Amino acid sequence: MPAKRPRPKQQRIDPRTVRAGATSKGRTRRAPSRSGSPAAVRPAGVRDWIGGARIRTLPLSIAPVALGTACAYLVSEPGYHWVRALLCLALALLLQIGVNFANDYSDGVRGTDRYRVGPSRLTGSGAARPRTVLVVALCFFALAAIVGVVLVVLSREWWLLAGGAACIVAAWLYTGGKRPYGYYGLGELFVFVFFGLVATLGTTFVQVRTITLESWLCAIAAGSLACAVLLVNNLRDREQDRLAGKRTLAVLIGDVPSRVLYVVLLLAVPFGVLTFFSLLFPFAGYVFFVLIAAVPAAVITLFARTARELIWALQLTTLTSLLFGLGLGAALVFL
Repeated sequence: MPAKRPRPKQQRIDPRTVRAGATSKGRTRRAPSRSGSPAAVRPAGVRDWIGGARIRTLPLSIAPVALGTACAYLVSEPGYHWVRALLCLALALLLQIGVNFANDYSDGVRGTDRYRVGPSRLTGSGAARPRTVLVVALCFFALAAIVGVVLVVLSREWWLLAGGAACIVAAWLYTGGKRPYGYYGLGELFVFVFFGLVATLGTTFVQVRTITLESWLCAIAAGSLACAVLLVNNLRDREQDRLAGKRTLAVLIGDVPSRVLYVVLLLAVPFGVLTFFSLLFPFAGYVFFVLIAAVPAAVITLFARTARELIWALQLTTLTSLLFGLGLGAALVFL
């Protein structure tokens, strides 16, 4: 019998010695000079830090807040509260940006980003010191905590402090800590819980102190779309994550099952929820026009052969999430 190949071990890099370069195509790898030693890396500028915040992912925070606020609007008494809605939006955005920088830091010092084929990262490329990226992530978490405390004071629901603390801890442990759950196939589950259930239901609750059936359904739809975004992103990086020892769901279940699950998360779940709403709210049916973006994303993902194609699908999936959340939210408000 042939010898069993050992499973690749997760590599950890000393944050003080991360020295890598970024190619012109945005792929992270070590850039040797002519003498064979690593070439100097251009320090991160403003555009690099904005890129590190991953602005294109922020619709995943906007959609559940829009849906949760719309569901609060449906409650006749006491009705929605626009100040708390804006605070919920700020909290969601700050948390997600914090997660993005924390992910950049953790993946960079673990050595995971050395295999990347997507856009280069601040830590993995060596453009920014790992400690600096970590401090930026912690600053966004601190700002999110401040906004969360203000929300708790306004709502007078003091138990929400524990919920806010859980959100920050979960955000860090996605790729941070000794056993990050994002490395063990649990990323999609936690994304569904926090970007779907917690974000949507929490937005409704802090405004009207109740959770409705509409809010639950919207939370399921928002969580499903957020999972689809993460899954197609991990599908693009599946081989690289496998080499780095990062066992995402796409790595664990394989290529074809990941593509099929993606289609279920993108089309079957959210648009199944939309079908229910279209029976009760006259304008909800117009949200089916979002399929103009969703169907091409599904087709591309099912038949994609290159990372570039999956990046297109990722962008269309994020757009689908934003349009779905804003569209259905508007349909619930404008009866």
